[in-house]
Amino acid sequence: MNTHRFTRALACSALLALAAAGGMPAANAQADLLRSMQSAQVVDLNFVWDSRSPLLAFNPPFAASLVNTHKQTNGWIPQIAFAADMMFFSGQHGAPTIDALGHISHDGKLFGGLPADQNEGPNGLAALGIEVYPKEKYVNRGVLLDVARYKGMDALAPGYEITAADLEATAKAQGVEVREGDSVLIRTGFGKLFGDKAKYMGLRPGPGESACNWLAAKKVFLSGDDQLTYEVYPEKGTIFPCHRILIADSGIYIVENVNLEELAPVLAARKNYEFALVINPPRLRGMTGAAINAFAIVPR
Repeated sequence: MNTHRFTRALACSALLALAAAGGMPAANAQADLLRSMQSAQVVDLNFVWDSRSPLLAFNPPFAASLVNTHKQTNGWIPQIAFAADMMFFSGQHGAPTIDALGHISHDGKLFGGLPADQNEGPNGLAALGIEVYPKEKYVNRGVLLDVARYKGMDALAPGYEITAADLEATAKAQGVEVREGDSVLIRTGFGKLFGDKAKYMGLRPGPGESACNWLAAKKVFLSGDDQLTYEVYPEKGTIFPCHRILIADSGIYIVENVNLEELAPVLAARKNYEFALVINPPRLRGMTGAAINAFAIVPR
């Protein structure tokens, strides 16, 4: 597959480094970078998150309060009033949400073998909090595996387990290669149900154990999808195998509640399922995850 246009867009920032090393005039590098970025399509990957949004019962609830209002602050500063101090309490969960590597332990161990109970305290994690997310991955090669589209469905059936064979077949049909270090997003089609809490929080399609072993074997950096808990939530069977396999065993970040309904048709029309994925978690020390603002940059 010809990936020249994607590579050009993703690598354009290297032009400035080349200029700094004396390889080309800095003005030319800056102009090329701006032209490349301005010509790209930006695709939003977020849902609007508020107190009515779906949230698992064992996660802290969403709450927000406008502490200072324009009416209250009128006159504090001549000719100016302001609204401020939006206090936000929602745990780490939002739309989308990224799980830190310290979020999940397996048999008492965090990723890398750290004892989980020795690396936490009342104010958060002592190790592997979301603040260690590497800045080198703020912009990363993204790949969408649109399993729902591959199977000819608007959405996979509730409780459907995506297998390694499903991911392999989808990648082959799309003509895209999953490489080490990639950020892989998986579309189940369930994102279109985000506004229907009863359905969105019920049985959910998603990757199962074999699919997550496949991703781990590929040594991807991150994986996300368009439902509440990332992996399949079946009527019966193994619950949450992917959090264990990806986070605790493999050090792979998980992102939940990704809105893929705009991105999927854009990539399908291009017949190219790779893009630049931009994720920049806030530097919150010791937190087990964070709500994020995510978007895709797609070369035109």
